[in-house]
This record gives sequence, C-alpha cells and structure tokens, in this order.
Amino acid sequence: MRRVVGCFVLALVAAGCRAAALPVPPSPGDGTPEIHESPSPFRSVTVGSVRAVIPDEWRPIPAFDDDDPREGIVARPRPGAWEDGQIREGMAALWVDGAKVGVPSDYYYLAATSHALDLITRSRDCRTTRETVIVDHLPAYAAGDADSPGDFIARGHGRCEVDQVPTRWAYFVAAPGYGPARQIGIPSSGLYVVVAVMPDGPKAPSVLNKVLLRTEFAGATIEDFIAAALLA
Repeated sequence: MRRVVGCFVLALVAAGCRAAALPVPPSPGDGTPEIHESPSPFRSVTVGSVRAVIPDEWRPIPAFDDDDPREGIVARPRPGAWEDGQIREGMAALWVDGAKVGVPSDYYYLAATSHALDLITRSRDCRTTRETVIVDHLPAYAAGDADSPGDFIARGHGRCEVDQVPTRWAYFVAAPGYGPARQIGIPSSGLYVVVAVMPDGPKAPSVLNKVLLRTEFAGATIEDFIAAALLA
C-alpha cells in the first residue's frame, strides 16, 4: 500500500515536470507567469499561489492546466534543459491539490518519503550529499501513534552527472498531513516539492540555496514550513 500510494502521488508531480518541458503556450488568465525584474542577477516570478526567485537567464512557465492537480512553476534556461523528466538545469516549485486528487491528506506522507527526488530527476548518476529530515511522523493507519499528525518535511542537496556534466541539486519536500505546517501555505495542498539543479561551480551552492529558500507557497517560505514543524 505504501509503495502504490506513494508512487501514485509522486507520479503526478513527476509527470507535471515532464509535461512542462514542452508546454502549450499559456492563454490569457490561465497562469501566465508574473515577472518582476530587479537590479540583481535574479528576478521573482509568480504563478498563482507560488512565488520563486530565479536567475535572470532561466525562463519560467506554469506547470499546470485547469484539470491538473499539479500547480506551480518550472523554470529553465533553454528548451531541452528539462526534458523526458530529467533535469539538466532549472527548477520546479510544485504543489499537489489534494481537493482534486481526492486522497486523504495524511496519505501524502507516503509520497514524500518514497524517493521524491529519484522520480523527478530520473538519473542513475545522482547521489545525496546531505539530507535533513525535519519531521517524520508515521501516520496512525501505517502503525504510527494514534494521534500522529502524519507529516513529513525534509530538505537536502547532492551531486549528479547529467550527460557527463557535473551538476549540483537541492530539494525540499513537505507533506503537511495534520501537522502545524497545515496551518500555513496553501490550505488544499497535500504535497509541496521544490527541486533545483545547475552545473557545478563555485557559485552553484549559494545560487541553489537562494532559489530554494526564497520559494513561497501562498506567502510561506521553506523556512516558515520548517519553523512551524519544529515548534510542534
């Protein structure tokens, strides 16, 4: 059951990434990115309830359509930088609308703990340098405590070889369940995923950290989710 539900929900997220590689040009009012330029080498992008800060050379597109439970932003520097579900360079900030999927909220725990990054990057040559699990409460139906909030929040980073090019990646995943993280962000969200990848280099760690930490879901940052979870 754990594997089936986890793969089902994360497949929705991963499919959203693949679909976004060859997007249909958005029509007015369907989530066209709102871009705010700045004097820095970064700009902010907003699509619906999601806001991200990306390098100037990355081009943002919406990662959803009206009938899709996946919503958010995909950004990459050029067509082909994110193709066939494999990230070569770029980022995605996605959330899954639990109201559209119809899966009980604490089932997203299974998705968040079922190798989210593997499904998104689709690379055999990735390794985790560091992973930090902020909260991990096994849901009651899966032999957890009777009053378990069924939430999971983690972030991490690592390295990959993508087309023989050394790259770095960073990610954040949260399944709020019934925990305190449910009180911030997007009320109907069952799963949040942020992942960013870029060629390795001296500036890569700081750029990835900025992209990750400046992402917002309905005004809540990654640090807000972490702070809420730790206060429980």
